[in-house]
Amino acid sequence: MLRNRSVVTRLRTMQRQVGSTQAPSADQIRALISAIDKAAKCGIIHENAAHRRKARLNKALAAAK
Repeated sequence: MLRNRSVVTRLRTMQRQVGSTQAPSADQIRALISAIDKAAKCGIIHENAAHRRKARLNKALAAAK
């Protein structure tokens, strides 16, 4: 339970950092996508929620280019 909480908190922090900057770097977005994948693989967040978050991040990454 506590282990999962720390992962969710880390994800939320990373998302806030990416969202707060005007133009987040590609490396930041890739790191966040990787963390989301790892959390979904372990069942910490739902698979569909992971896909939704990754789709939004990839959309932002494409718009930044």
